[in-house]
Amino acid sequence: MFGTLIPLFDSQTQVKAYSIFAQKYNSYTNPSFLGTGWLDGSGSVLGIDIVESMGIQSLTDDKTVFVEVNSVSIFSDIDEQFTDSHDKLVLLFDHNVTPTDMYVERLKALKASGYKLAIRKLAVKQFEEYKSVLSLVDYVLLDHKKIDISKARIYFQKVYPNVSLVAVNVNTQEDYDALTSDGGYDLYEGKFFKLPAVNSSKDVSPLKATYVELLNIVNDPDFDLDKASTVRHAAAMLGQRELKRWINTAVTRELCADRPSEITRVSLIRARFAELLAPVFGMAASSSELFLMGLFSVLDAMLDRPMKEALEMVRVSRDIEGALLDGTGKYAQILEFINAYESANWSEVSRQLVLIGGDDADVYDSYTKSLSWYRDLFYGTGSDGK
Repeated sequence: MFGTLIPLFDSQTQVKAYSIFAQKYNSYTNPSFLGTGWLDGSGSVLGIDIVESMGIQSLTDDKTVFVEVNSVSIFSDIDEQFTDSHDKLVLLFDHNVTPTDMYVERLKALKASGYKLAIRKLAVKQFEEYKSVLSLVDYVLLDHKKIDISKARIYFQKVYPNVSLVAVNVNTQEDYDALTSDGGYDLYEGKFFKLPAVNSSKDVSPLKATYVELLNIVNDPDFDLDKASTVRHAAAMLGQRELKRWINTAVTRELCADRPSEITRVSLIRARFAELLAPVFGMAASSSELFLMGLFSVLDAMLDRPMKEALEMVRVSRDIEGALLDGTGKYAQILEFINAYESANWSEVSRQLVLIGGDDADVYDSYTKSLSWYRDLFYGTGSDGK
């Protein structure tokens, strides 16, 4: 199984919810999935299985969670699957849940049970046809590039005043700034938060420059923690590798202090995920390097400058630099894989796993352990993510 979390932001760049996108099978090793095979297991909702296995508090910091349902799984026994408060769960479906009596009655029953509803991939020309469905939903996800939000806002305020609008495919900071200033949407989903502002001319603050220099010192191949008396005991207790990882993690958190909190989360989860994926890609000996690659994969967003300029401030290996800057070198494949996984591009994830002979279960286990490790860093609740 594959599964990933995608954040939804408000106009202040605060995460208000997460969407869980999941797929049960590798579509390359299970080609029937591309036909009718997607119906296998539709008696349950994969995203809910993920929430239940980890707990909504651990998985999303108790935020609202959007979970995909299809035209079959929407009829599954969701009450039996989901044991948390119903108002924390948003059931997300597309136009295949049609405005027929069968579906409308099911949606009414789910609303009566306290669940929230959301629809996506609905064209403007379908709004009138789907009015019986739109009257029941709490959220409508719209591709901001394909709709005039000024007109859509007037329409929804007049006809469906209680519906929240979500802009999707917001992939640049400039798009996000323009959309938030216009005020037409309530939530925003996309890659914008991972990117620095275009042509940013801001200087790196002295404090951040100090943190960057600390990273350079710790990651210098000639730096020996055992020679630093203040950390000698810690090095003895943890070992140099673990202590360096801890310092890198702590300093990265500080570098992200003035950035959206999701930057910290992405950086740290990528770091751990890359480290755990090392044996899957036949690079177990490079796990520490891969941790650093994942950690610095949003360095441009941390420092709010292009990656080339950001990398000039830190000392990393050529393999890390190549992966982050040009998508070249032996680590590039893992970074590309992580990007595909984060975006729920399951076709690309499946393709890459077939090419390397990787196991789906190992990848999913690595991702959930990364989430648990991140949870423990911030909340210390204990997990098996070691």
